Amino acid sequence: MRIGIAHALLAAILFGASTPFAKLLVGDVAPVLLAGLLYAGSGLGLAAWLGARRAMRADTANEAPLSAADVPWLAGAVLSGGIIGPVLLMTGLSLTAASTASLLLNLEGVLTALLAWFVFREQFDRRIFTGMLLIIAGGVLLSAGTGSAAGGDFWGALCIIGACLSWAIDNNLTRKVAASDAVQIAAIKGLVAGMVNLAFALAWLELPLPGASQAAVAGLVGFAGYGLSLVLFVLALRHLGTARTGAYFSAAPFVGAVISLVLLGDQPGAAFWIAAALMAAGIWLHLTESHDHEHTHEKMMHAHPHYHDAHHQHTHDFPWDGKEPHVHPHEHAALTHAHPHFPDIHHRHRH
Repeated sequence: MRIGIAHALLAAILFGASTPFAKLLVGDVAPVLLAGLLYAGSGLGLAAWLGARRAMRADTANEAPLSAADVPWLAGAVLSGGIIGPVLLMTGLSLTAASTASLLLNLEGVLTALLAWFVFREQFDRRIFTGMLLIIAGGVLLSAGTGSAAGGDFWGALCIIGACLSWAIDNNLTRKVAASDAVQIAAIKGLVAGMVNLAFALAWLELPLPGASQAAVAGLVGFAGYGLSLVLFVLALRHLGTARTGAYFSAAPFVGAVISLVLLGDQPGAAFWIAAALMAAGIWLHLTESHDHEHTHEKMMHAHPHYHDAHHQHTHDFPWDGKEPHVHPHEHAALTHAHPHFPDIHHRHRH
């Protein structure tokens, strides 16, 4: 569980840190084109990572590749989060004030959790619900610090809400494939989103290409803030489930705000410190969660990196050198026991 929390917080740190660096580029690169460069940098960087892994023949030792059963879930996630979401966001940004957009984007965390809890039936309790609300409330305060949402264009706001819903669907569908190779998943999503945004910027809006140095910097920021962050997000989904991962990831605005204080010389107001306290309280509620009850694991077959712990007591039909973690398709027998757990890939049972 601690590994999943670390992955989620690191994902939030990388994504939050990318915001002030991207802001430095906005004055020279149009927002739509910048989004395409960020996503493209993510996809190309991760594709290079996959190529290096294959060259070193390290794939089978580290992660389970995507299977045929994963394709419909990943296709839905890419369509929703990589194509529909960015187009709706860019449309909304063209019709709505930036302050309104920033405020509305906090709905992604809320919608992600609501879909996870009430559509995909992920477990939650009042403690987790309260913690999620505190973290998102902190993000709302940070986003609202530069202006008011009043007076925003209705259709622009509706488009941004639609983008948040698209990414919430993306997050929940990605959880369905989180046991598979996180780098492969993130590379596909980055490449598709990059191509869509670049095509929209260059072909539809007819924006000029930026200079080589600006494109390179944007690509590097995208690789870290979108690519590596998404890899860590997928790994967190594997250990924590969707709603909890989304809650930790909602701390990203605070990270961006802290870096902005140093990098851009911003001066924190009262809202910053109140937001920090709200987010800290919310994360504390999640960190101190204890969910323990007798539960039954149904018989299942899947593949992912694993140790031979209480959930992986199986034999091998191939020579095994004893190294762990390792990856291969394995079967889980039906099992009933009790221990502290999160709604990870092995604990998606009903309550």
